[in-house]
Amino acid sequence: MKKTDIKSPLLLFLAAFIWGVAFVAQSKAKDYSVEPFTFNAVRNVIGGLTLLPCIFFLGKREPKEKKIEDNPKTLLIGGILCGTVLCIASNLQQIGINYTTVGKAGFITAMYIVLVPILGIFLKRRAGIKVWISVFLAVAGLYLLCMTEKLSLGKGDALVLLCALVFAIHILVIDHFSPKVDGVKLSCIQFLVCGVLSAIPMFLFEKPELGAICSAWLPILYAGIFSSGVGYTLQVIGQKNMDPTVASLILSLESVISVLAGWVLLKQQLSGRELLGCVVMFAAIILAQLPDKN
Repeated sequence: MKKTDIKSPLLLFLAAFIWGVAFVAQSKAKDYSVEPFTFNAVRNVIGGLTLLPCIFFLGKREPKEKKIEDNPKTLLIGGILCGTVLCIASNLQQIGINYTTVGKAGFITAMYIVLVPILGIFLKRRAGIKVWISVFLAVAGLYLLCMTEKLSLGKGDALVLLCALVFAIHILVIDHFSPKVDGVKLSCIQFLVCGVLSAIPMFLFEKPELGAICSAWLPILYAGIFSSGVGYTLQVIGQKNMDPTVASLILSLESVISVLAGWVLLKQQLSGRELLGCVVMFAAIILAQLPDKN
């Protein structure tokens, strides 16, 4: 068994932190009447373009012996698959949020932490008992954190549940390709693919207005540069040496961060139930990170 690498969990936690704060940006974008496909098309194209200079300068500075020799075919296939799956997941989430509450959407989306190990069974990647305990602890923590109303399955909830399934697939696809290719290049391709694919229904079903997009420049730039460009790149790099189930647990902390961000940035009060949910979530992550006994 591989030794625990502190760098990978920290990169994934930073990604979760960025995504958690992005919930504030996404909620603000709706105030400017930016529709779901438009929002995702613009943010992902910005995310991809942001990484182009990073690829150039990192390629210049990185020693030749440390560079990953990319197979162009593997890189392109991986980028297209990751981008397609990300496009489906992010648009299902963005549309679903319009038909349900933020709390229910956050709880149901985070169900990928259960779906990842279940899907992993079919891929012959079984999780240990400690990880399964962590998963169920995390679900309990998320329920306390996100759910304040009765859990029923409406139209928006069903869309978000499908989004959780597709996000679980996204984690497993990244787990397959991230050790084989350069993570920044893979991220760049996935964002550009996601942005182009989102632009198709944007022009077919929505009426994108340049004025609305420009008015929402701050949330769109945050979502594009930080949430997409930086956050998903950290996920790709951080997952290289991580079990996908443990990675999904750390990434699910975005729900905790989103609540804390709402408390700090939007002055939203935290109840005792929400604080208990945060504590249980963090306990689940710590348990998953504890080294196994020899």
